[in-house]
Amino acid sequence: MNILLWHVHGSWTTAFVQGPHTYLVPVTPDRGPDGLGRARTFSWPASVRELTPEQLRDAEVDLVLLQRPHELELAERRLGGRRPGRDIPAVYLEHNAPDGDVPATRHPYADRDDLTLVHVTHFNRLFWDCGTTRTEVVEHGIVDSGHRYTGRLARAAVVVNEPVRRGRHTGTDLLPALSEAAPLDVFGMRTEGLAAHLGLPEDRCRCADLPQSELHAALAERRLYLHPVRWTSLGLSLLEAMHLGMPVVALATTEAVEAVPPGAGTLSTRPEVLARAARRYLEEPEAAAEDGARARQAALERYGLKRFLHDWERVMTEACS
Repeated sequence: MNILLWHVHGSWTTAFVQGPHTYLVPVTPDRGPDGLGRARTFSWPASVRELTPEQLRDAEVDLVLLQRPHELELAERRLGGRRPGRDIPAVYLEHNAPDGDVPATRHPYADRDDLTLVHVTHFNRLFWDCGTTRTEVVEHGIVDSGHRYTGRLARAAVVVNEPVRRGRHTGTDLLPALSEAAPLDVFGMRTEGLAAHLGLPEDRCRCADLPQSELHAALAERRLYLHPVRWTSLGLSLLEAMHLGMPVVALATTEAVEAVPPGAGTLSTRPEVLARAARRYLEEPEAAAEDGARARQAALERYGLKRFLHDWERVMTEACS
């Protein structure tokens, strides 16, 4: 099939485009949010093709994968008046947990009969009010980069984008107390100035924004993966860390309680429990490696790429039928 999708979420798309189809990604001269084109920091196959708005008008498209509320109208304009869900089969992919009047948050694509709404976690489907729209869950899949864990650095890795702006959502306010248990290396976009914002010395809170290829190598050197996020969908970086063989210390919120099984780390709603777990991993590197190996096995079994692509093949085939 020829599948039209916008480049919205680089990590998720990296797994999705490993399938057997041709993936049409809009590109504009400014490479803005509605025309980002191919990824520059992720490895995508040649089956991902960039198309300009002019090329899209007459392009052969078998399925449209929508990911943001405005994309339905955007796609209709770009496709020369062909409307997703009416003239071309369509699927709406919801990446995020609801944010607003939780748990009564109404999805912008609720009560529709012209498309299928796909959630990335069962938690998200439970909490979004989608009305009568047909819904599915296709859990994340990860491109496995191998068991690379060494844990040679007695530090905790955190991956989060825009921690200052997102604040309590990402648990940024919890980092000062957690940094007393383990020095932190925070990776992600717009992390600069985080230590000063939190009033922490640089050696307790280092920050960097690395491309995925370098990020995985850097994560694998840290003793543990720390996930202090209060409210999000399910961070792909958490699953990537588990694939690397890292033990996990995470808040027991949203889908994390399903993703991290017993023996793969510590989950709790009490930050002091997370601090004790982080301190233990720093003091007992063998225990960290053993829990990390179990985390990797669990991630391979539940979030493997083969299962992910198989589930999407089923959803897309049903949508096109």
